This record gives sequence, structure tokens and C-alpha cells, in this order.
Amino acid sequence: MQRVKAGDHAAFETLFHRHASRVYRQAAALLGNEPEAEEVMQEVFLTVYTKAGTFRGAAAFSTWLYRLTANAALTRLRQRKRRREISLEDYLPQFQENGHHLVQPVADWSDSLDDYLNSREVRQFLREALESLPPMDKAVVVLSDIEGLPNQEIGAVLGLTLPAVKARLHRARLYLRGRLAVHFGHSPT
Repeated sequence: MQRVKAGDHAAFETLFHRHASRVYRQAAALLGNEPEAEEVMQEVFLTVYTKAGTFRGAAAFSTWLYRLTANAALTRLRQRKRRREISLEDYLPQFQENGHHLVQPVADWSDSLDDYLNSREVRQFLREALESLPPMDKAVVVLSDIEGLPNQEIGAVLGLTLPAVKARLHRARLYLRGRLAVHFGHSPT
């Protein structure tokens, strides 16, 4: 980055070739749309080039790059018109006043999990369920479960506290599990 700050075009090309696939993959996972992911990738690297002087090095370059990518993708997600708002509450567990589940928790699918995951229909359903999450919750799930980032780094990328990352991740996973339960004919609660 020091060389990029100094205007070294070859250093910028090296950064681009080293990180372009990761930026594209993250944008595609967040947006679910390859052409938009390419646009975000271009936008991110244009920002890297034009804002190189603002990179202080307080965080790792990869964290800064993830933040730029997440922000660009989240901006696009917020600009999209949501088709039909789905209430997350409909798919989260419901509890009695004493703290017990209203209905038996989600069925155990572990015996046939490989069959489910190999199904094109289930993968498509999971993509659609992920798309229905609010943009910030989707970003947390993608960065954690697809990109494999630790919670602290997710917080740094998205500007969230560690407890907020954990809460959003937990709630989003419960929602996705509930959607899958309904898809497989079980109660979400």
C-alpha cells in the first residue's frame, strides 16, 4: 500500500490481481448477482486507488478491503426495492412465559444433511432465504459462514460491536433454520 500511495501503478496492479477474486466472491455472495458483483469489484478498486492516501494501516489491508466491499454491496442492497417484506419473527422460535418452546424445536436433519445440501432445489432455496434477510444481517452471515471471518473482524468491517455481530449472526441463523424447517415440512418454532 505504501507504493500505491506513492503512485506506483505496478503495485496497484499487484494488489488488484492478489485480491480481486476475494472482493468479487464477497460481493457476489452479498448481492447474489454476478454483474453487480463485478461492478462492486470495480468500484472497490477504484476507491482503493483514489483513496490510498486515507489508508492509515491501523487495521490490516484485507480488513479495509472487506469494509470497502461490504459498504459498496450494502449500499446496493439498500437501494434495491424489496419485493415482499418477510417478518423474521415468523421463523424464529416462540416461547412460553416459563421459557419453554411453544412447539418442539426444529427436527434433526443430520442423517440426511448431505442429501439436502446436494439438492439444487435446496441450494436455490437457501440463496433465496439469505436474500430475504435484512442487508446487514445478510452481510454478517456471508462474512462469517461463507467467508470464514472471525466475529471481531466482521465487527471491524461492518462497524458493529462484537455483541452486535454475535446477536445478528444468531438471529439470522435462527431465521434461516426456521425457513428451512418450514421448507421441509416442520414447524419453525
